[in-house]
Amino acid sequence: MTVTLTEKAEFRLRAFLQGSATDTEETKKGIRVSVKDGGCNGYEYAMDITSKPQPDDLVIPQGKVLVYVDAKSAPLLEGIVIDFVEGVVESGFKFTNPNATSTCGCGKSFQAGDCSPEGVPCS
Repeated sequence: MTVTLTEKAEFRLRAFLQGSATDTEETKKGIRVSVKDGGCNGYEYAMDITSKPQPDDLVIPQGKVLVYVDAKSAPLLEGIVIDFVEGVVESGFKFTNPNATSTCGCGKSFQAGDCSPEGVPCS
């Protein structure tokens, strides 16, 4: 499983995690990435701060940030690159997903082949 955070995305997430962690949570606190039904194209990206990953989450260390990937979402997130962009019109996390066959204008939702919108692997 490959998930890549760019240097900017890792920096932003690391700063945010350090600001929100308590001493007991610090070693497990990370970002959980998943795919949910929704958005204008069928799937929508979700990122949540967590110190309690799900038992079946995949753990992917990215520099000093732990990335937890929802196991059911993993096939749709394989190879994704998460960046942080800053601009006059829009700032935030940007997802570049090699599995997406189309994306909406805002880049927050995508479609992947003829997969059902249930986060199951494409076949």
